[in-house]
Amino acid sequence: MRIAQTELTIRTTPREIREVTREVADWVARQGIERGVLTIFIPHTSASLLIQENYSPDVLRDLAGFLDRLAPEDPARYRHNDEGPDDMPAHLKSVLTQVQLTIPVSRGGIRLGTWQGIFLLEHRASPHQRQLLLTIIGD
Repeated sequence: MRIAQTELTIRTTPREIREVTREVADWVARQGIERGVLTIFIPHTSASLLIQENYSPDVLRDLAGFLDRLAPEDPARYRHNDEGPDDMPAHLKSVLTQVQLTIPVSRGGIRLGTWQGIFLLEHRASPHQRQLLLTIIGD
């Protein structure tokens, strides 16, 4: 059994839903692990991760609109707004999505469905550097 781990730094733009499948898949392929489990963790409270359709960009636009309707930027709605009107909505969007993904690895690569991709969701209204901690366990 082997364990490999790395940290990827991803520069985001405001409110971006960015596909990171290629970066993750390339790292996994370089590890030489034929089968196992990959965990991706984002140690942030105002950004998150998703596995979602990567074929139609309308899916991502609709997802962003849905999250905006669920957690609108309206300071009158929230007590916590220490970093501006996007602060609490960003936390809520992170709660509604995920901060950790588990993906099977087989034949030396990640195993996603035909139209699935890995996405980093930047919920803040300004650019950030986000870290993704990738850990693969397998043989």
